[in-house]
Amino acid sequence: MKMKREHEILKAYYKTGVVEVGCDEAGRGCLAGPVFAAAVILPTSFDCELLNDSKQLTDKQRNLLRPYIEEHAIAWAVAQVSAKEIDKINILNASILAMPRALDAIEHSF
Repeated sequence: MKMKREHEILKAYYKTGVVEVGCDEAGRGCLAGPVFAAAVILPTSFDCELLNDSKQLTDKQRNLLRPYIEEHAIAWAVAQVSAKEIDKINILNASILAMPRALDAIEHSF
């Protein structure tokens, strides 16, 4: 039996009539520096075979995808929590804080 790739299993959208935003963080595993989160709204017709979990992509693939996603997205935003803030609230809380910051930024972008 041939396994379907993740992008073939995922629906283009979960619920009609609402705006859906994808959001994820990066940098939580680093020992120093900020934590980042990105939020993106893609059109339901968006199809990109290369798009997958960023941890499964090579640096080259990530570098190709970023401008492609930015160009085709309805809206996108990136937010961060600084290393100084992380020292005050810990890495878990920083990861949790970065995502609503990205969502707030995307809300104000259109």
